[in-house]
Amino acid sequence: MINVGSGYQVVASGDDAVKLADLYFLYGPPLLEGDEKVINHKLVEAVRLGARGLGISWERLRPTKSDGAADLIISGGGVAVKYNVYLRKDILLIFRSTDRSRVELAARLLRLAGVTAEVKREGVEGMWYIEVTTDKLAAGREELRKVLAEIVKRAAENDLVDAGKAERWLVKLEEGLVLAEELSKYSMGLSGGGALMVRFGSTSRNSIEQVVAWLEKMGLREGRHFTVKMPEGGKNGYVSILREGLAHAAWLSVRGSGEQQKLAADFVEYILERAKKKGGAFYEKVKEIINEGMSRSSQTLKGFEKRVEVNGEEHTVKVEGWSAELEKGKSGKPC
Repeated sequence: MINVGSGYQVVASGDDAVKLADLYFLYGPPLLEGDEKVINHKLVEAVRLGARGLGISWERLRPTKSDGAADLIISGGGVAVKYNVYLRKDILLIFRSTDRSRVELAARLLRLAGVTAEVKREGVEGMWYIEVTTDKLAAGREELRKVLAEIVKRAAENDLVDAGKAERWLVKLEEGLVLAEELSKYSMGLSGGGALMVRFGSTSRNSIEQVVAWLEKMGLREGRHFTVKMPEGGKNGYVSILREGLAHAAWLSVRGSGEQQKLAADFVEYILERAKKKGGAFYEKVKEIINEGMSRSSQTLKGFEKRVEVNGEEHTVKVEGWSAELEKGKSGKPC
């Protein structure tokens, strides 16, 4: 920390930058998500690198009244969370607490492990919780899927789960979700106004959730990059890829890393191949969006300013180049 006039400047690099990324991840960073113009992509990359070092393990396989159960532990950023895993009609992962921040942390660790996790509440004043089933878990990182597969195998060996059911789960966990199979179900074209239309439709809620899990694993976000309508009353639900979603996938295909980059590259390649077959204006539109996405440079945060609250006091964060200055808070004292 360097004293700079009336404030302080914090500079982190190397291992310290990864530690800073851990803290940002654990405590809800404003600079890892939101508008592409203010996302710190270097910090995002540090978080992705940190995800490779996640600790994932299990313990305490045990019988319950009607099935088997075990504890799954995910650790990262100096903290660990223990989830309950039940082997019922589906593999069911649950985390509950009266402390919402603890549940939000559990959700973040799951998302870092590649699993879509949404924090919900039981009633108006009930406990906060997360529930995730087989298909979403099968979209997770390979390390997580291997640990879950080990739980299922041990449970089958101890007659805590039906062998046929265990085999179906293991196929999903060991192979993961098959992107090409899901992509083949997308409809593509142009609207009357010439806007791009890439949409997946199904009457199955599980299928919709599976596609959402794939897109989020790739690095796309609901609302910004795609929209979702769940099926109701036997009618189709939809996942629609927005123009910005295809452009961002193209950006990730060349500037992402590891598994995320591969998923994005496969996605973009498939969309482009389908577009070539359709030809005409549709192909030209897809090519235009993909080229635009690939040509985007990584944005910096220079000039970004935001009010944040730290220990009950408000502060202004200003970003100058690749450093950040924390100005005086309401008390007049520098942090």
